[in-house]
Formats: sequence, structure tokens, C-alpha cells
Amino acid sequence: MKKKFEYNGFEQGPIRPPSEANSLLIRVTRNCPWNKCRFCPVYKGTRFEKRPLAHVIEDIDKVSFFIDRIKNLSGGDIITGETVRLIGKDLDNNDINALHAALNWISSGMESVFLQDANSLILKTSDIVAILDHIRKRFPFVKRITSYARSATIAKKSDEEMNKIALAGLNRIHIGMESGSDNVLKMVEKGADKDTHIIAGKKVKKAGISLSEYIMPGLGGKKYSKEHALETADALNHINPDFIRIRTLAVPENIPLFEDMTLGKFEKITDIECAEELRLLIKNLNGINSFLKSDHILNLFEDLQGKLPDDKDSMLEKLDSFFELSDQDRMIYQLGRRIGLFRGVSDMKNTFRYKKAADSAEKLKITPENADHLISELMKRFI
Repeated sequence: MKKKFEYNGFEQGPIRPPSEANSLLIRVTRNCPWNKCRFCPVYKGTRFEKRPLAHVIEDIDKVSFFIDRIKNLSGGDIITGETVRLIGKDLDNNDINALHAALNWISSGMESVFLQDANSLILKTSDIVAILDHIRKRFPFVKRITSYARSATIAKKSDEEMNKIALAGLNRIHIGMESGSDNVLKMVEKGADKDTHIIAGKKVKKAGISLSEYIMPGLGGKKYSKEHALETADALNHINPDFIRIRTLAVPENIPLFEDMTLGKFEKITDIECAEELRLLIKNLNGINSFLKSDHILNLFEDLQGKLPDDKDSMLEKLDSFFELSDQDRMIYQLGRRIGLFRGVSDMKNTFRYKKAADSAEKLKITPENADHLISELMKRFI
């Protein structure tokens, strides 16, 4: 029987932000310490654990070892299959995972590292600093080290602790704000209120760490849609994050919010209502210079991005172009976006893509009347 704290080899967790696709993933915790959010399917049924510091250091060392070995055997040239076979022929499964991580990171340029899982900053500050120091020691060329964190956790860190973490090399923190409405946050059991989000966001910015705040259009449902938009905009105006990232709500059957919807406690908004909510939010973003990004497959408008305040009007115009479509064309756009044909309304000018989306709608028997229901079923595959 293996001891609880025995090192079982290199680990990587299940998720990371889309913007960290090229990052080396270093797992410092397992799962989520809160794990109660009613909209989230990740980590349900799992137990949160802090990995021992020595195990995290060992993971970093293993990747460093394989990177050096790969470079030595390849002579700095293209890495061949023979080189990989030579390195991996006598490795056990645990070391194979570290080798794969090293290969993937080399192919991605080795510029960034992401600390997993859902809330790395829950570790003691001294342990976080030790991990960051070791990453810098083994990979001095790294340009960015990032992590997810909960607002409730950051709010408990002192300014001195945040400064230590920043000085050790943590460049960016991703926070799931989801909403600035206390009613919405309570409804979905987020575990943080608006004031906590603002305190945490300001604390990250004060430490000089880049901040990405994630917001979730649709999370307020029909009842709180307007409040959700206005209160979220207000919270963001107080924080002025570097990035505002959009993650539209989807309700698959494996999340608690689906049960709420089934029982009539939560009523999901339509795509059109979601676009209206998003327009209201962007219209009320004032006095900040954040960069808004819509980099997720669930979002209805992937091309909706820009720097505030300069690009605010152009982003609102993109949303208005959706409202100006006929009911039929709006339905075709909704479907075309979900099946990857369109990034924005302007893509409908491509006659080939437009026809393909229209043909798909006819084949799937999607009409303006049933579009939201049938397309929401398509969205579930992206969760």
C-alpha cells in the first residue's frame, strides 16, 4: 500500500485557461477547495489536496532534466522520433508523462508556465515563493508564470504577501468573477461577494501582477439579467483589470444549475437576450483601460474584442449588427457560430460559409422558433 505522501510521478490537472495553451502545466494543488459553484462541472466528486512542496519541485526537476536531455541528443536541431524513442525506451509511465510535457513545451516555445489546479494561491505564501523561485532557477528564460486564484483566497493575503509572490515571478492571475451581482453570486454559490471580488482584484493590481477577470453572460438567468450586467460592469470599473474574458453560460446535465433549471428555480436566457445583456455590460464599462476578449467556443461573438475605451463603440456596433439581422439570418448565424463557421456577424458575407450554415439549419430542422433549444444542446458538447 502506497503512503499518502509518496511521490507518484509527474502530474498535470484537467484544465487551464485557453490563453495558457502553450504553457507548461505544473500541478501544485489537486482540484478545487471550494467546489460548490452551481454552474461548474469540473472537480465535482473529488477531494481537494495540496501537493507536498517536494513533489512539485520534483516535477519541475523532471521536466528540466528531459529538456536538457532532448537538447543534448538533438544537438539543437529538429527533434526526431528516434531521439524521443531513445530517451523514452526505459522510462516508466510516471517519467513518460514528464517527457511528454517537456516535448509539448519545447514545441510551444517554452515561454510560459501555468500553476494548476483551481486555486494555487491557497498554498502558504512561502511555498508559492519557493515554487516560483525553483521555476526561475530551472527555466530562467521563462517570460510568464500564471495561475488561477479565487477572490476569497486573495482577499485574505496581505499586501506584503502579494508583493512577495509578484517579486518571485508570478506575472498573471486568472480570477473567475463570473458576476458582480451579490444576488447572482449567492444564487450560484460562488463563495465570494462583489466587495470581495473588488478587494481581491485591486490587491492583484496593486502588487503589479497582470489580472484577467472572467465574466459569465447569462449567469443571472432571466430574473437577474439586467442586474447581472450592470453590477458586473460596476465591479470591473472599480478593479480595472488588464483583461476581461467572456465565458458564456452553458447548462449541461452534470451541473447543479441544471437541476435548478429543471425545478424552475433558474430560467436560462436566449442568445438574443444574452447579446442584449452583453451590450448593456459593455456600454457601462467606464473609466478603465482593460482589454476585452471573447476567446471561447461557447461565446456567441468570438470577434468581440478590443481595448477600452478606444474600441468600445466598435464592439457595440458588432453587437448591433446581430440585432439588425432578420430572424432567419440571426438563427443561421447562431448555428453557424456554434458549428465553427462564423467568428462574428461579418463572416456571414462569405457565401460559402453562409450556405453551409443555412443548409445545416435545414438538415437539423432548426428554425427561429426552436433555435435556442436545439443550439443549446449543441453547446453542451463544448463544456
